[in-house]
Amino acid sequence: MKEYTNSGSKDTRSGFGEAMHELGKTNPAVVVLCADLTPSMKLEAFAKDFPERFIQTGIAEANMICIAAGLTIGGKIPFTGTFANFSTGRVYDQIRQSVAYSDKNVKICASHAGITLGEDGATHQNMEDLGMMKMLPNMTVINPCDFNQTKAATLAIAQHKGPVYLRFGRPKVPNFTAPGQKFEIGKALVLNEGKDVSIFATGHLVWKALEACRLLEEQGISSEVIDIHTIKPLDEEAVLASVHKTGCVVTAEEHEMNGGLGDSIAQLLARKCPVPVEMVAVNDSFGESGTPEELLRKFGLDTPDVLKAVKAVLVRKRS
Repeated sequence: MKEYTNSGSKDTRSGFGEAMHELGKTNPAVVVLCADLTPSMKLEAFAKDFPERFIQTGIAEANMICIAAGLTIGGKIPFTGTFANFSTGRVYDQIRQSVAYSDKNVKICASHAGITLGEDGATHQNMEDLGMMKMLPNMTVINPCDFNQTKAATLAIAQHKGPVYLRFGRPKVPNFTAPGQKFEIGKALVLNEGKDVSIFATGHLVWKALEACRLLEEQGISSEVIDIHTIKPLDEEAVLASVHKTGCVVTAEEHEMNGGLGDSIAQLLARKCPVPVEMVAVNDSFGESGTPEELLRKFGLDTPDVLKAVKAVLVRKRS
């Protein structure tokens, strides 16, 4: 197995904040709108150094999305910032009508996503956002795995023409991808080659998949681990190439099973390469208060859960 080193745990939202400050210095078209969560979104440096391009909308997320859509008409590249729960559910109508339908160049950036938001509890833990966003025509959906990849993704979407939903989180997680990496939207990354099972993971679950891969190797099981940082457009070529080699699949994500990465991959395989699939995801449930680690264990999103899914799918493959 290829070795990946945790260079120090960092929160992915800080990768977003660093990239936004860099964009402020290099791209005068970039404008930031924030819904009263500047520190939480790590946007203090941008707001301080580029106040003429920072708009504090207050707790008025629907208005924020509409302002962002209007700014694109004048050639600006607006980045909106608030929590995932408010970036999607609260403003879905405005995103659908004013951004996606109109194909506006708005970057919807959402922190505190998934169950690892932790102690804030079920009302703030959004695990439906990837499904909501990927269903919208014209929308690109990105879910990076660590600090470095979030920074690279943020820089990349500024160059992309069209609506983007970028998802990241609050907790500190292992930072293991390369600094200064090139981020290619829609291009999956093979982190480990294997022949027995394909593990497709996204976001915080990528590191869990790599941990499972190491343990599986000790048991003589060769797993291919692929980082699907772009949920839409899905890298169908990479998915099918791996599955044709291994013949079975495990998906892993910090999201509802309905509508997430596993749903997208299962749809693809049903059409083009039917094989056994197991999904590590939240199973039709709201969250609850707890530490990120406690919640990952309770809702079946930890390394042992990936191992269990691999064992299950291998039994199905052999039968």
